[in-house]
Amino acid sequence: MNKKKRRLAIRSIILAILIAAIAYTVYVTATKDTNQLIKVGDQAPNFVLTDLDGKKHQLADYKGQGVLLNFWGTWCPPCKEEMPALNTAYDEFKNQGVQVISINIAQSDFEVRNFVDNYKLNFPMTIDKTKSVMRTYNVDQLPATFLIDQTGKIKKILTYGITEPEFIAYMESIKP
Repeated sequence: MNKKKRRLAIRSIILAILIAAIAYTVYVTATKDTNQLIKVGDQAPNFVLTDLDGKKHQLADYKGQGVLLNFWGTWCPPCKEEMPALNTAYDEFKNQGVQVISINIAQSDFEVRNFVDNYKLNFPMTIDKTKSVMRTYNVDQLPATFLIDQTGKIKKILTYGITEPEFIAYMESIKP
């Protein structure tokens, strides 16, 4: 009889835990904030990030120019592959009214600086330490590139590694 009472008690506890877990999941789902999905044609959300040289980059400061936002990580193979191509395209367009803001996702300054030095990159390299910009732009896959025109509207969202000819064509499309 003692075994039956113990088994009933254990089953009751397990059932209570399952009910609590289900109730919590339903509550969280019902009360969570709904993230607005960013889509082509939307005004690009403003942000301020600091680059490796300590310079602040606020998207609103680039109004009147085309901006290519590139979200990436040092551990991401397609990100590594596209960086030299992005660097070449940046060199070609930086004096034509198209800017690049590269946004690393929450890695250390040391890791990012080593990556930049190894690849000899010369465009602004920022780090989204809190992932707030990543969340604002609904980035869930790297690399992610947003093309923003001179009015601040998103013209294209790309979630794959981009080649040099593609970067050049995309930057040409947002050139003022």
